[in-house]
Amino acid sequence: MTAHAPAAQAIAPEDLRQRLADLLEGRVRSVELSRGEVTVTVAAADYLGVMQTLRDAPVAHFEQLIDLCGLDYSAHGEGRWEGARFAAVSHLLSVSLNQRVRVRVFATDDDFPVLPSVSAIWNSANWYEREAFDLYGIVFEGHTDLRRILTDYGFIGHPFRKDFPLSGHVEMRYDAERQRVVYEPVTIEPREITPRVIREDNYGGLH
Repeated sequence: MTAHAPAAQAIAPEDLRQRLADLLEGRVRSVELSRGEVTVTVAAADYLGVMQTLRDAPVAHFEQLIDLCGLDYSAHGEGRWEGARFAAVSHLLSVSLNQRVRVRVFATDDDFPVLPSVSAIWNSANWYEREAFDLYGIVFEGHTDLRRILTDYGFIGHPFRKDFPLSGHVEMRYDAERQRVVYEPVTIEPREITPRVIREDNYGGLH
């Protein structure tokens, strides 16, 4: 029987922040601690090198990418956001060192957001990057199979962008005469639904 090595003692969040700030000095925009979590913000040009370091450096050793998603900051802060619009955020895990970090990188072009793919560093990035491409339109340069993963192949636009209409652009149906699926302009009338607000003093028997 092989004995398992005991799990590493988790490092304090402030110590991890300082460790990563020292490791990545001069190559990142910020290393911040908020709500007990460390976030590294990096420029697109330095993204691949930083991610490689986070995986390979002995004091980091983030051998697993457990999540990657897109973000649209266009309405962030009630419209007061002045930075780049699109970002990708990754969550990395070091099983061996019992530590986690979040990495955020912004695309430089709001009209055509492009970021390097990290799928050659972590295979798990493959489908995550496809999802961010599908939902936000972020192109991951170097990805070997960048195509839609959640929406239909004929889908138009990127539905998680904040300017995407709730009704979408097209609808599809099966046409019995042509015996195939067809796409047509959406016929749903746009309307606003205002939720009913109940302000009774003792609503639900609560006092």
